[in-house]
Amino acid sequence: MAVNRTTSIFQHPVWVAVLAFTAAFLWGWAYPLIKLGFAEFEISTEMTGSKMLFAGIRFFVSGIIILSIACMSHRPFGLKETAKSHVIRSALFLLAFTLLNTTLHYACFYIGLSHSQGSRAAILNSLSVFVLVLMACLFFKSDKLTLRKVTGCAVGFTGILALNLDGAESGSFTLLGDGMIILNALCSASAGLMTRGVGKRMDVFVGTGYSLGVGGVLLVIPGLLMGGTLPRVTLIGLFYLLMLIGISTIGFTLYNKLLTCNPVGKIAIWNSLIPVVGAVTSCLCLHETFVWNYILAAGLTTAGIYVINAHRN
Repeated sequence: MAVNRTTSIFQHPVWVAVLAFTAAFLWGWAYPLIKLGFAEFEISTEMTGSKMLFAGIRFFVSGIIILSIACMSHRPFGLKETAKSHVIRSALFLLAFTLLNTTLHYACFYIGLSHSQGSRAAILNSLSVFVLVLMACLFFKSDKLTLRKVTGCAVGFTGILALNLDGAESGSFTLLGDGMIILNALCSASAGLMTRGVGKRMDVFVGTGYSLGVGGVLLVIPGLLMGGTLPRVTLIGLFYLLMLIGISTIGFTLYNKLLTCNPVGKIAIWNSLIPVVGAVTSCLCLHETFVWNYILAAGLTTAGIYVINAHRN
């Protein structure tokens, strides 16, 4: 069968599914790896500065890797012609994207994760998926609000509510735990909504590198000012950190590119797989108890994906 050469692999249905699944699968593994990294570097729950330093190093190195690849592949680093006439406005937009996509997003995430079970946080974080799907319908003509999308989001959100059933085993709501994870999810959804705007202003690969690199620095600086350190550095700890850097580099590159080439809802909904992967890997790697709430919540969020993708509009 002849292949349409004008269609990018980032728009071909099969490749879109493979690449979106890859990004979601990798991000799911971040939950146990972060907690394992905290333990190996001896970063305790109350060491907020050290958490921000750990996160900042991860994203700064990831951003440098992406920008280095962009440089070697001769990608344009400047603003596109349509954005040059509004340099200040474009710069402010990219700064806001950096803060939401990396700095605020992961400051909340790392703090929240250290106060919550990895499996619980993974499922709760799926809130960002359904918020982004609905918000995209308001801002993009390519994402139409349909009964299937509303139903899918409602089913998925029910999975989040299922977390708070039988709180004695699965944990109860806490501001520093679940509260920060929810703020992280809202930052993630807002950044996802802005990604297409990044693509209109500059090469999205370069924009992703800037976002991670600069966002990482904006995590490192306050982390150091708060007295953050890495109390113990070991080879296994560096291995966990390198794995997290790889996850950020590959995951953000694929996800941001897919968002600029396809309807936002079509790509974002794949991230509902993250809580499933995150919950399972957290229980396997961290020996957390996989209570029935997680099975129900994971099943409902997965059902939300199916309902929305059963008939794409």
